Amino acid sequence: MSFLVSRIATLAITAAILFYAVPPLIGAQAWVALAILAAAAGGVAYLYLTPKHIAAKYLVPGTIFLIIFQVLPILYTFTVAFTNLGDGHRGSKQEAIAAIERESLVEIPDAPDYALTVALADDKVVFLLVDQDTKAVQVGTVEGLSKLDGAEVGVTGKVLSAPGYEIIQASERDADVQALVVPTPRGAIKSSGLSRAIELEAKRKYDAQCDCVVEGGKSWNADDARGYFVDSDGNNLIQGWKVNVGWANFTRTFSDPNISGHFLGVLIWNLVFALSSVALTFALGMAVALALHSPRMRGTRIYRTILILPYAMPSFAMLLVWRDMFNRDFGLLNRVLGTDLDWLGTPTGARLGLLMVNLWLGFPYMFLVATGALQAIPRELTEASGMDGASPWQSFRRVTLPLLLIALTPLLIASFAFNFNNFNLVRFVTNGGPYAVDNSLVGKTDLLITYTYRLAFEGGQGQLGFAAAISTFIFAIVATISTIAFRRTRAQEEVYS
Repeated sequence: MSFLVSRIATLAITAAILFYAVPPLIGAQAWVALAILAAAAGGVAYLYLTPKHIAAKYLVPGTIFLIIFQVLPILYTFTVAFTNLGDGHRGSKQEAIAAIERESLVEIPDAPDYALTVALADDKVVFLLVDQDTKAVQVGTVEGLSKLDGAEVGVTGKVLSAPGYEIIQASERDADVQALVVPTPRGAIKSSGLSRAIELEAKRKYDAQCDCVVEGGKSWNADDARGYFVDSDGNNLIQGWKVNVGWANFTRTFSDPNISGHFLGVLIWNLVFALSSVALTFALGMAVALALHSPRMRGTRIYRTILILPYAMPSFAMLLVWRDMFNRDFGLLNRVLGTDLDWLGTPTGARLGLLMVNLWLGFPYMFLVATGALQAIPRELTEASGMDGASPWQSFRRVTLPLLLIALTPLLIASFAFNFNNFNLVRFVTNGGPYAVDNSLVGKTDLLITYTYRLAFEGGQGQLGFAAAISTFIFAIVATISTIAFRRTRAQEEVYS
């Protein structure tokens, strides 16, 4: 019965996705995407309508979600790393030209003055324009101007009704009204307030013959390698377009002196932070687990409940609390200790502070998993080693610890990957600081992930392509270290199996 319900649910979800996705794909004429979607839906329908392929019925949903939420984002990030995608480089060349011309629009002195009425046609905003001198009524759309017959115009010049159009208040669709540009032979018509429209012309115009933007006697030629329009002095217009730049984003990491030194320093600290966090949290968590695992220990349930409290509390809230505790002026640490230390004001202090906060947040997890692993180790093994003359330390080092590592190494690798990209800790506690006086881009506690975030979304320009290249480096580093660690784990399993 449950299998029948799951089959019906899967087919229903597939049908819902088709119903939702097919019309937009047809409208966008995305035939390749439509064909892939149809083939996938056909495969799912066949799989769940036939009694064969039982194993595949369970594997296919997970595989599909793996592709959608893991493989495709990784491939997209890797693809973006080879482009100059970012602020000013988000669209095509034609979109860049349109933006340049639109941003250089100025009012035409002798152009007609239009009374503006906003209306809807098939839920799209249009302008109903009345020439104040001739009283002629026209419709303005993204395609241009056209004559409108049968419109009723009030004494103020506002259109009261028009066949085929729904009159609305401009404030109801303010964003659409501001965005609508009606092309004309001399330029374009845009709204000026809620009841007036003016005709504008572009000071900068694109000349296809020279593939350049012209303003008066000055020109900016297209540089397709950089995705900019550049003048003879090498200065470019702000608006550009997306182009492939090859390995430039990757080589820039090592060739640009303003980045290479910072990148190497951030990478070293990132590795130290991730490894230290794993080692410290595992050591403390294991030590506490060993102490509570002793048969002579009393009140273990109470201790375990207290010790997992940091793990049970919202991490982002606790990070903000720790940040305030470190505060020099009103922080709890200075008040209790009677000091006036700027705990996060120096590189060493800030880094040690991060490690301490992460230790407090992370050791309960290691305590829980170590407790479970210890309970799975037969006591007879440690007792036998004691009977053979091994000291408690030798028994732990030769028997308990290797068996713990075999069980916990996958979790330690996962912890390393998490801490290598521990964005919240750095963002909420130090925000990457402290910063050098001459450099506000990279802080002394920045990890690669926070450095990437700052490049992509802060600092005045989003360098998404460069940030994607650094993200690719992060992926490669974590994947390499994880692969090596897993191989060593298999070797340990063979030794102790």
